Amino acid sequence: MPVMPPPLSSRLLRFSVHCVSPLALLQVVNNFMDAGHEPGKGLYFADGKRKVDYVLVYQYRRPSSLHESPGQHRLSVISNGSFPRVGSKEPEGVKEEHAEVVLDMGPADPAEGEKIMIREEFEANLREAGLEMERDNEVSHKVHGQGFIRVHAPWQVLSREAEFLKIKVPTKKVYKGLSATMSAVWRKLNQPFQPNIPHLQQQSRTKFLSHSFSRDKLHLYNIESKDTFFDNATRSRIVRITTLIAKGVYDSAFPLHDPELFSLFQLLHDEWARYGAIFKYQPLDLIRNYFGEKIGLYFAWLGVYTHLLALASLVGIIVFLYGCFTIDSNIPSLEMCDETQNFTMCPLCDRACDYWHLSTACGTARASHLFDNPATVFFAIFMSLWAVMFLEHWKRRQNSLNYSWNMTGMEEEEVLASRPQEHPRPKYETLLLQKSHHILSYGLHSCVKVLLNPSRSLSPSLSLPLSPQPGDEKLTWRDRLPGYFINISSILLMFGVTFAAVFGVIMYRITVSALLAMSQDPQIKSNARVTVTATAVIINLVVILILDEIYGSVAVWLTELEIPKTETNFEERLILKAFLLKFMNAYAPIFYVAFFKGRFAGRPGDYVYIFNDYRMEECAPGGCLIELCIQLSIIMLGKQLIQNNVFEIAIPKLKKLFRSLKEKKRAPEERVEQTGRALRQWHLDYNLEPFDGLTPEYMEMIIQFGFVSLFVASFPLAPLFALLNNIIEIRLDAKKFVTELRRPDAVRAKDIGIWYNILSGLGKFSVIINAFVISFTSDFIPRLVYQYMYSETGTMHGFIDHTLSYFNVSHFKAGTAPASSAVTVCRYKDYREPPWSSEPYQFSRQYWAVLAARLAFVILFQNLVMFMGVLVAWVIPDVPKNISEQLKREKTLLVDVFMNEEKEKLQLIQSLFSKEATQTRQQQSPLSQLSKSSWPRGRGFVEWLAVIPRTVEADTGVGVGF
Repeated sequence: MPVMPPPLSSRLLRFSVHCVSPLALLQVVNNFMDAGHEPGKGLYFADGKRKVDYVLVYQYRRPSSLHESPGQHRLSVISNGSFPRVGSKEPEGVKEEHAEVVLDMGPADPAEGEKIMIREEFEANLREAGLEMERDNEVSHKVHGQGFIRVHAPWQVLSREAEFLKIKVPTKKVYKGLSATMSAVWRKLNQPFQPNIPHLQQQSRTKFLSHSFSRDKLHLYNIESKDTFFDNATRSRIVRITTLIAKGVYDSAFPLHDPELFSLFQLLHDEWARYGAIFKYQPLDLIRNYFGEKIGLYFAWLGVYTHLLALASLVGIIVFLYGCFTIDSNIPSLEMCDETQNFTMCPLCDRACDYWHLSTACGTARASHLFDNPATVFFAIFMSLWAVMFLEHWKRRQNSLNYSWNMTGMEEEEVLASRPQEHPRPKYETLLLQKSHHILSYGLHSCVKVLLNPSRSLSPSLSLPLSPQPGDEKLTWRDRLPGYFINISSILLMFGVTFAAVFGVIMYRITVSALLAMSQDPQIKSNARVTVTATAVIINLVVILILDEIYGSVAVWLTELEIPKTETNFEERLILKAFLLKFMNAYAPIFYVAFFKGRFAGRPGDYVYIFNDYRMEECAPGGCLIELCIQLSIIMLGKQLIQNNVFEIAIPKLKKLFRSLKEKKRAPEERVEQTGRALRQWHLDYNLEPFDGLTPEYMEMIIQFGFVSLFVASFPLAPLFALLNNIIEIRLDAKKFVTELRRPDAVRAKDIGIWYNILSGLGKFSVIINAFVISFTSDFIPRLVYQYMYSETGTMHGFIDHTLSYFNVSHFKAGTAPASSAVTVCRYKDYREPPWSSEPYQFSRQYWAVLAARLAFVILFQNLVMFMGVLVAWVIPDVPKNISEQLKREKTLLVDVFMNEEKEKLQLIQSLFSKEATQTRQQQSPLSQLSKSSWPRGRGFVEWLAVIPRTVEADTGVGVGF
């Protein structure tokens, strides 16, 4: 039976079969694969030697019957890529017994055929770039499902790309690292908190001198094995492929987890991703080696943030305990609780509410002192400086990690090589092609051909000639104008939705308060304020959680409408939109209580009404600070417990359960026959959740940072609850990354990007917010003004009477006064003239004095704190001194290494020259007749010697001379 191979454009060995029945051929194929063929390990090709660096997954559909028309479907046998390719040299170690063949029934529809053509062309380009590929051998066992393509980067590709990207690798030169100067006592004390990783201490005390990889200097590097010289993160970064996922040609692309015994994966699982290691330091070097620098920096930042929260928590606890210890000596709260004072207060609502005594609000007054005391001001100043210290400490830690991870000392061209110019996003290119009318002329295949080249998914040195593209066409502001208009309109609409939700809760509070006040049950009436406040905050929390999920999806949709050119632009714009929407959503109810509630309620006889029937609500007798504390604590704790923890645990497990149920419901012929066949690692990893980026992880911590810093004057225990949450959050995220998510692509990064700017902005904004909270929400300024301006004894005695104004009950509007006739004058909290003055109910001089003091405090507070913050930032250098010295030392050592190399070359040449000169002297005389060709590269010895400094300078970037 003759078998004719088609052209090799697809780089697959395909045999067209016409004379054998499909069932017989299927039996032959199965016999071939099962007869003595041992599949490769889950992390290797079928030969068991070539490591799988990347996996491509695609969805396919095949004919349900083998009796389809030959004109509709083709029938062929496809190799898995292990057969030697015609005209190419097969990598060492690949033998024919590892070859696998599968039955290819062909596509069931033209669209599927188009995708197959695109995949074949793309994979052919990948092979031409030097990558090796292996196809799945399970295609013959199922009708519909996923196809897996494994990709391996041989040493030639890895070394070429590492040289192009200027990846720093260790040389043979070893010296003592920074931790060598650490005292033995500190190392002993620190030992119980270190992860149990073999040789960790020894590795931390010694360091290999690193230099950018060069194929011309392999003898300088510490290469024990070419298969293990580049770690998995570096290999996956070089082979990263993402281009055709957006077009639906491939379903997914990812590197594999490595759950082998004693692997990085196993160490991370045992020493990081479990709650038993909750009090140990994170193994950041292992995280970076396994997941890449970008994810390593996230967990390092989270660790620094959590460690510094311990200091803030300690100070917050001290402030809270101060309030507890001084509550019985606080004169204002004692005066409010004194029943002999007999302060008769004006009704809290119209008609239904009666006059009440101030002493009934004793509990609220005492609780308010816990968070509204002189220590609160100190804590607000401390937390503002703490935010500056946190950012400065993180910059130092970031620079230390850059040094440890060989990312410092990079010249400008090395940075550009390390971060090559990003290729446009697939959607951007598609719209560009539509604009230039290419898609109208060539159809889907020509449109996607622009994306087929590996240069759009791999590093630039892997590139091949690109398919034709539009010349100088680009998307202008006119092309993006509709997207910008929709963005602005939608964001304003989302703000309106947020304000509407806050307003709805306000109406709920007003309505329910009036209904409970009309109740005949005295217990319900007495607990009305607590009931309304608690239920309203819970409603706020539920609304915030729902809108958060909606706003996250809306932010992605709006960012797509802007048509960003690169993934970096897309990520930055998405972060800004998501942060803006979620910031407003989380803090709008808190801003209302802090700065608006009770400010515009009016006064007795002249209240402000909503819809002419509902009176604006007022603050509690003890002030709005206690309500702000309740609002902040419930929303913060609710978001952390429900959104950050329950959602992160429950939702992935529900999705996994849903996928399992969906898989069980599929027809048996549509599922992989797993009888006697173990799942490979790529199957297990594909069943995990895809990695969607670090934006959700950063976002929840940034919102938490806002809770900790913005309104900390009202809730000193916020850092403590954030600390407890983050201790669990670190291990929860670790477990999620190791066991619940597909392994992310290793991305190189020197910093946390735009998140640092957001943190810095929040830190500056927190100074202003805390200044206004202390000045206008708490009673700190009115107390100071009374004690030093109006108190006859210089104490706080008489403060409550000073803050209460008088109202003549006969001045109530008709139908709004309560039925009681025994009261002629009631009191309300405000600074207004009494009814018997010449200007009744106008703001008094005390009001203007307090207002002036409040404004003066805001100006003084923010200028003082910002100056101290600048001072702290100036005192703490960004780069630690020991690292600066170590960098200088490394440059010196690097120069010595290359100088020694050049000296060895020189000695070798001198010895060869001396030997050749001796032989020449014996053969002919005089020496002047010696041929100049004996000099290296045709140069004189002195001329060659002069080249050495320039060679070393080019290698090390440091100028030298003799």
